[in-house]
Amino acid sequence: MAWREVKLPALPTTVIGSYPRPKWLREFIKGLKAGRYKEKHAKEAFDDAVVAVVRDHEVAGVDIPSDGEMRRDEMVEYFAERIEGFKFYGPVRVWGNHYFRKPAVVKPLKYRGPMTVDEFLFLRSVAKAEVVKVTITGPYTIADWSFNEYYESKEELAFELARIINREIKALEEAGALYVQVDEPALTTHPDEMEWAVQAINKAVEGVNIKVGLHVCYSDYRVLKPYYDELRVSQFALEFANRGFRDLAVIKGLSKELGFGVIDVHNRRVETPEEVAKAIRKVMRYVEPECLYINPDCGLKLLPRDVARAKLKAMVEGTKIVRKELARRKGLEEVVLRKDLTCP
Repeated sequence: MAWREVKLPALPTTVIGSYPRPKWLREFIKGLKAGRYKEKHAKEAFDDAVVAVVRDHEVAGVDIPSDGEMRRDEMVEYFAERIEGFKFYGPVRVWGNHYFRKPAVVKPLKYRGPMTVDEFLFLRSVAKAEVVKVTITGPYTIADWSFNEYYESKEELAFELARIINREIKALEEAGALYVQVDEPALTTHPDEMEWAVQAINKAVEGVNIKVGLHVCYSDYRVLKPYYDELRVSQFALEFANRGFRDLAVIKGLSKELGFGVIDVHNRRVETPEEVAKAIRKVMRYVEPECLYINPDCGLKLLPRDVARAKLKAMVEGTKIVRKELARRKGLEEVVLRKDLTCP
């Protein structure tokens, strides 16, 4: 579909993706797995949860909401279940008491059809915002977090996944999505693979005519920096609060938008609006405000819901402080949703 420009407040606020599931939804999922509820009731339960999440985002004042990934247990597992060629052997321990069903590629991968389009359409139908965000796990992370029992190399697997993800993003574009985020938390974990990993991501976004953000977190951004210009995305969404806003100099010279992480999702302490405002002022030494979005470091899934709500409210209130300063000093009150690749 044709691109359309949308006006947003200066320093648009958004989320990275996941959000705490309401307690009642967690109880429903347990009952569904135990056979106490029927599968036909699942859609209603998940839809209701999305409405609750969007309402939390709207009450907090977030400009660009997501559906909180209410239908997804895990970011790789969800897509592997929907791509032909994967098999699951059982849960694998990630850390502490957290497990996920690590998929294995056992035959040629095939795109079965849209995986997130219905999610997007429902989100758009219940959100007041003109722009919503859809998140997709990227080809490199899916390849890195899966067992490869079919393809000759991880590189070959990643490029096959990239072709599938590309079809999914184009399906979202056709459905009317304006903003898709590709999540690649594994991207910098193997520096020797960066050259082809970057090309796999570029293949995933090839021919796409909407805004694409790339989310990378808890990484050595010095590994990412040489590829800022090579990656064909509109925006980098990066984590900085958890590291105490150190390493900000690593974004010097960035020619794309920055989604700036100002909320630590691994700490239950709620930041103050003044702390958020201070962090935004710091990053504006390196990034022009016209090219700056404000978001948490990562998904809020592991926090208690009341803490997640409070953190989003603090993020928005802190952003408003800086917005007033920008309006007074620069006359900047609005920005336009961009899909181009160059920032001043």
